[in-house]
Amino acid sequence: MKHSQLFIDSLINPKKLAAYRIMPIGKVIQYVFLLITFVTVFSFGRFSSGVTEDLFNIDGLTEYIADIQWLLYPFAFIFLFVMTSLLVFIRISLYALAGLLLVKSIKRRGEYRQIWRTAAFAITWSTILSVVFTIILIPSSVPTLIGVFITMVLLIIALTKYPKLPQK
Repeated sequence: MKHSQLFIDSLINPKKLAAYRIMPIGKVIQYVFLLITFVTVFSFGRFSSGVTEDLFNIDGLTEYIADIQWLLYPFAFIFLFVMTSLLVFIRISLYALAGLLLVKSIKRRGEYRQIWRTAAFAITWSTILSVVFTIILIPSSVPTLIGVFITMVLLIIALTKYPKLPQK
C-alpha cells in the first residue's frame, strides 16, 4: 500500500484505521517518519528564515550565531529531527495506552501493538493542524487540546471497528 493512500485514509476515512492494525510495523514506522520529516522540514524552515530569531535577544549571542551559522544549521536540523521523532513516538505510545484502556471497556479485541499502529495513523490530523496553527500563531495550549481531541475521536471510531470479544 502506498503512503499517499495511507495519508488520505488517515484524513478522511477513520474506519479504515482499524483495518490497518494488521499492517506490518515497518510500513507504519515509515509513515510516522514521513510525518516527522514534514514537521521537521517546516520547523527548520521557520528556524532558518529567522522567524524564531526573537529567542536570541542577546547581541553577543546573535553575533556568535552569525559567525558559526554554516555549522549551526546541520546540527540544528539533526537535533530537531531527533527531538521531533522522540516526541511523536511518545505521543503515539500514550494514545495507544489510552486506546488499550478504551478497547477493554468497549469489549473489543485488541493488543497494544495493534492499537499503536492505529494511533500512528490517527495522529495525522493532529500533526497537520499543529503546523497550520503554528503559521496562524495560535497559543500552544489551544492546538494541543484540539489535537488531542481529534486524535482521540479518530482512535475511538477506529476502536469501535475492532472485532468484538467472544461471548463466554
